[in-house]
Amino acid sequence: MSDLLSEIKQRLTRFAEREASGSPLYQHLAAKAAEDDAVASLLAAAPPSDAHPTLLLAAAHRLIQADPIHPLSRYYPSLGGFDGVDAETWPMFRTFLLERAEQVREIVTTRYTQTNEVRRAALLYPAISLAAKQAGGKVALLEVGCSAGLLLGLDKFGYRYQCDGGEQLVAGPAKAAVGLHCALEPAPGATLPKLPKKLNVGARLGLDRAPVDAGDEEELAWLEACVWADQPDRIRLLRTAALAQRKSPPELIAGDAVDDLPAAAGRLPAELPLMVLTSHTLPYLPDHRRQEFVDALARLAAQRPLWWISQGSYENAMAYVLPGRDDLAFGNTGQAVLGLATWVDGTVRAQALARTDPHGQRMAWLP
Repeated sequence: MSDLLSEIKQRLTRFAEREASGSPLYQHLAAKAAEDDAVASLLAAAPPSDAHPTLLLAAAHRLIQADPIHPLSRYYPSLGGFDGVDAETWPMFRTFLLERAEQVREIVTTRYTQTNEVRRAALLYPAISLAAKQAGGKVALLEVGCSAGLLLGLDKFGYRYQCDGGEQLVAGPAKAAVGLHCALEPAPGATLPKLPKKLNVGARLGLDRAPVDAGDEEELAWLEACVWADQPDRIRLLRTAALAQRKSPPELIAGDAVDDLPAAAGRLPAELPLMVLTSHTLPYLPDHRRQEFVDALARLAAQRPLWWISQGSYENAMAYVLPGRDDLAFGNTGQAVLGLATWVDGTVRAQALARTDPHGQRMAWLP
């Protein structure tokens, strides 16, 4: 228990220092929790591989959703609060959680962090467009770690990429229920990508160990709880995408990212080039399973044309197919990486396309 608690406190510290810079509330709460054995130990009820700071914060968010008149809600913009972090925030948060310790443990033992960040579609769209151009014609999408599968609807979203000098790149349907904005700049020596107006998707499927039915209000509430509480625009976008998806929900299947990958791919038409998507999925796999996931992709690629589009920290994804790029490491840049890989005659061809913000706000296109 002591080793696990120590690891959890280290994770909370890393989260506060490296990942939560866009959320003053979560940065503060994680930093304080890292110094508090009683609060940090609540997360120890989760399986070690799932004991991430985001799970503890999501559990708290869900409990505050259920008790919106509690004074703590005034620090939660997602519930209409508008108070910034002050001297009362942590003591009130700590008391709130410890009074509901059993409920917190119930949540962290039965739930996973299920982030379905819709804005990440704006990061994935240029990469999938490039892969589809290489493939030629209609494609099949397979998202691994799909949560509610909202990113599988990315061909139905509208996109505006704001570039230097006021230039805009526009893609996607003109009348889309979901409209996404993303800042896009070329890194030195790079030229901006060419984006098609339309992405021709012939089939789509999501694979997740616990798929979320966004048509179920209780499940949708959990998805919303996983969004950072002081970023309410992300929650509004999540709900908009979930409502749009209900008109034509994709097939989502439960299974393991590695063991069940071949069967999931087999459910998609064999004649369609396969686009495998992962967005911040691989950190939830142990190191050896990440390598096994990449090996499974390589085996699939021997059977049909396959492209892997990944978005996440370099260390957890692209490092396995494009080693030696310390300039891309999250530990050095604080940014994620958009990557594209395919296999030709058993040899992987991989490229880093862009450095990205984790939640889809901006990207720097690489040479």
